[in-house]
Amino acid sequence: MFSELMANLPQSLSLNPPFVGPNPSSANASSQGNKDRKMATAEQLVFELSDPTLRENALLDLSKKRELFQDLAPMLWNSFGTIAALLQEIVSIYPVLSPPTLTPGASNRVCNALALLQCVASHPDTRTLFLNAHIPLYLYPFLNTTSKTRPFEYLRLTSLGVIGALVKVDDTEVISFLLSTEIIPLCLRTMEMGSELSKTVATFIVQKILLDDVGLRYICATAERFFAVGRVLATMVQSLADQPSNRLLKHIIRCYLRLSDNARACEALKNCLPDMLRDSTFNSCLRDDPTTRRWLQQLIHNVTGGNRVAALQAGGLEHMLGN
Repeated sequence: MFSELMANLPQSLSLNPPFVGPNPSSANASSQGNKDRKMATAEQLVFELSDPTLRENALLDLSKKRELFQDLAPMLWNSFGTIAALLQEIVSIYPVLSPPTLTPGASNRVCNALALLQCVASHPDTRTLFLNAHIPLYLYPFLNTTSKTRPFEYLRLTSLGVIGALVKVDDTEVISFLLSTEIIPLCLRTMEMGSELSKTVATFIVQKILLDDVGLRYICATAERFFAVGRVLATMVQSLADQPSNRLLKHIIRCYLRLSDNARACEALKNCLPDMLRDSTFNSCLRDDPTTRRWLQQLIHNVTGGNRVAALQAGGLEHMLGN
């Protein structure tokens, strides 16, 4: 921080005397040399993934430094045997999922492999290839676990991170693929029994699916799907009254607001929207979050058929939401 401030000082105020900077061509050569060294390091670590005796350390180093390596995702995808090695890491721990005997060390190792898959899922050049290979399906057994021990929680959270990376970029192709799988029931399971962080990521995934028109139509197509989502959201609202979480509440309200965009779902929400979202239960949580307050205001407006004043007065929200 100090060096950055010093670099921005006018030369007359600098604590150091003026000096002639390096030759631009030398600086460019140095920069290119650093890139070449990073690329060589990345290539060596990717190569070591294919060697079972070197894989564990390579997984650890690559997962820690993945942000430093430009275009690591295409390198992982296009190098011989690398994706197969990552999938082998995932499949190898299936036997310890039930009964739950996953050790912290094994959990950390497979989480490092999942972090590299998240890198592939995030990259625009490999995202579609990742989907076409149906690789997310390999992660679903981890989301189907119920153990609340730390090794399993890390495994669930890292797996959700891969799916979250897919849905973060608005892409109907991604949503359509996920809806053709069991992602909604698996996210709902995590939303019910996971830690606050894994609940938040799972709810974010459901929110992103709902925000896509294809996803909203899918969830609202049958009463069974709608009420499955609604029941879990209502349960989470109830739990937040005892253990508040602003970021989780934000995603829950956004899910409800998006559901209210569907006419049939909006009609159903008149009877099943939790009273805690209508009264003053979460006033303190939302006091410093104008965006979520606005979402909640719009949700109440939608559900009450536009009778905003009556809804606010009946629910005690008029002071929090303003005029």
